[in-house]
Amino acid sequence: MSTGGLSEARLARMEDVMAGHVDRGVVPGVATLLSRRGEVRVDAIGTKAFGDSDPMRRGTIFRVASVTKPIVAAAAMILVEECTLRLDEPVDQWLPELADRRVLRAIDSPLDDTLPANRPITLRDLLTFRLGIGAVMVFPPQYPIQQAMAEAGVGSGPALPAHTPDELMKRFGSLPLAHQPGERWLYDSGSDIFGVLISRATGTSLEEFLWERIFAPLGMNDTSFSVPESKLNRLASRYWTNPSTGEFEIFDGVDDSRWASPPVF
Repeated sequence: MSTGGLSEARLARMEDVMAGHVDRGVVPGVATLLSRRGEVRVDAIGTKAFGDSDPMRRGTIFRVASVTKPIVAAAAMILVEECTLRLDEPVDQWLPELADRRVLRAIDSPLDDTLPANRPITLRDLLTFRLGIGAVMVFPPQYPIQQAMAEAGVGSGPALPAHTPDELMKRFGSLPLAHQPGERWLYDSGSDIFGVLISRATGTSLEEFLWERIFAPLGMNDTSFSVPESKLNRLASRYWTNPSTGEFEIFDGVDDSRWASPPVF
């Protein structure tokens, strides 16, 4: 037993649980990290892909997906600390596309049945996903705003952004808000939008700002919006359950990974 840090018995139990997921074919491999009272334990089990002999390693690269959201939120708070941005001031200066908004009278209203926004959208609204824009979690889609977001190319989904920041904001700005600012939480879109806000407020790309102010200082040398060719051999394959077929299949491989090239952001 470890006297001050990680219990060997609990570590062994966790390893057994993780190995069980691999043995049952739930995932091809797992990497785990535990830190307690200065003691750190890293383990890797299985392989980087089903049917592959290349083992999962401590240095395997994963797609962090929605974990990007708190990273970008931390970047926004750096700018709040430096007084470049303020939590409760309107974002109109940096995001004029969100100024003077109209709001749906009800979530199922047609797009032209709107009211004026009660107040401007603030950075706090973006950070808390209460700006009135985001994924409406009703499936299958049944509201006009859901169809309009999909047609505008700003609906939520697993695909990478397909529009430049300016074009993305133009498309968001063409739609009414689903709810009044600060009224309700809606997933996803807030982080895309405050990523654009950070870029405009700093005069640099979001990726460059994250690298200079977060990734480089913390030694996060493998964290980026894409994987360079020199590191692709360390990238694990990504799987998903295809919603159309219900089949568990590969979503993004390595040789043809969509993350092998920088996104439009």
